[in-house]
Amino acid sequence: MRTRNRTVITPEGVALPFVLASRGARAAALLLDLAMIGAAMIATTLTLIWIAGGIGIQVAEIETAASPKARALQALVIIWIIAMFLFRNAWFLFFELGPRGATPGKRITGIRVAARGTERLTTEAVIARNIVRDIELFMPMVFIGGAFAAGSDTDLASWAGAVWFAIFVLFPFFNRDALRCGDVIAGTWVVEVPRRKLGEALSVSAPVAAADQAFTFTPEELAVYGEFELQTLERMLRDGRGPALDDVADAISRKIGRPYPYRAERVFLESYYLQLRAQLEQGLRLGRRKADKHAA
Repeated sequence: MRTRNRTVITPEGVALPFVLASRGARAAALLLDLAMIGAAMIATTLTLIWIAGGIGIQVAEIETAASPKARALQALVIIWIIAMFLFRNAWFLFFELGPRGATPGKRITGIRVAARGTERLTTEAVIARNIVRDIELFMPMVFIGGAFAAGSDTDLASWAGAVWFAIFVLFPFFNRDALRCGDVIAGTWVVEVPRRKLGEALSVSAPVAAADQAFTFTPEELAVYGEFELQTLERMLRDGRGPALDDVADAISRKIGRPYPYRAERVFLESYYLQLRAQLEQGLRLGRRKADKHAA
């Protein structure tokens, strides 16, 4: 039986474990998103029809294309076309470019998009994987629907569209990481999101450090890192691996220029974690967000 556990090695030599999302979870997330997109499209269409009726637009009563009612109807049609385009193309882009890297369907099923390398998920990667989704999913559907709407012999077109659709749907079953074509091209994968709160006390699995052993960091030293590094540090502290903690403590110590005593790695990291989290939370309350170390 193939395992879904994967490990990424950071530039500091730290091993970060992940669990790949199952194919079933990914399919369920896609169906949920498509259902939401369909509901939004229907709601938008009905709203525009209601607006048209409210201002007295009746298609049968429009005499010329230059009449005020005709121009109003054209404006509503343009709005409808733009809305349909955005729902189909911008839904996945908007949510996957967010800090959670997940659409509403992915959030419900507990999965998210992540980069396969050691860097953060980039805008280019999200755009690439979603452009390919158009080829994988929407274009075959449009192709088949257009063939039926034409009213001609659709047998060949239907089979061609079905084969096209099946190739991309079955693609995740032919690679060990359950990647779709968009993931292969964009360098991404979809992973499970650990269901635990960041704010839980870290001392539940380790002795509480004595007050006189704790470190105090300046705002400038804490400003070096952001939310992404905070989450990585939180995961390392929970796992509690000795050699890995040494490497992380050394990396942070070099970055901020603050040495720590021998065998005080965990106290150093816990102090930095708690103070960094407090500073980031305060920034959020003031409307300032620092996503990672690269953010201003």
